[in-house]
Amino acid sequence: MTHIVLVHGAFHGGWCWSEVAAGLTQRGHTVVAPDLPGSGDDRTPVEEVTLESAVDRVIEALKASDEPSVLVAHSMGGIVTTQAAAQVPELISRLVYVTAFRPVDGESLLDLTHLPEGAGDGVQANITVAGEPPVATFDFEKANDVFGNGVPAHLAQEAAAKLTPQPLSLFATPVSIRAAALPPAEYVICSEDRAIPPALQELMATREPARTHRLAAGHSPFYSHPQEIVDILLS
Repeated sequence: MTHIVLVHGAFHGGWCWSEVAAGLTQRGHTVVAPDLPGSGDDRTPVEEVTLESAVDRVIEALKASDEPSVLVAHSMGGIVTTQAAAQVPELISRLVYVTAFRPVDGESLLDLTHLPEGAGDGVQANITVAGEPPVATFDFEKANDVFGNGVPAHLAQEAAAKLTPQPLSLFATPVSIRAAALPPAEYVICSEDRAIPPALQELMATREPARTHRLAAGHSPFYSHPQEIVDILLS
């Protein structure tokens, strides 16, 4: 039995992993899919949402197991899991990025989107930023196109209705992982993704060692290809 921690991306919550979590549980594994601070059903005030608080939430989920866990990230969640892995590598057996941001030391999510390979990022093009501290709201009308391509229509509509505003601190804060001995990494490249361009995924998957998997999927493979994600996580 393996303990698996599933970390969601921006605008989402732990709910997005429901199909994958069910598949993993049916095969006898334990699963935790926490809401990051300020996301999903979590009501942490915007001013308290930081990379540090998000990392603490993930570490709390990892500590629920007596054995090292498989830590899985989607999209923005890769920033959080990378920092968590640098801080508690002993709690993690494998680090899996599912079309997720995979930074090197000193990089933030925004730094990655500004690379040449990040051109065409469908998220940055469809958000409105307001407030102090700043919060991003995704254009609901674009959700099915950017997040839901390849997803069954009823699931895409349900997911779009659950999207919540995203505090931008997790976009702008760089990771600090210098000299960290990170766990073995894997990357799932989704070739039809309209949120994180495939070229940027390729860069993040290959510039540091990682076992690479490929799916002809959009940005939400947990809905469009849940069984394939389960198989990858258990491979």
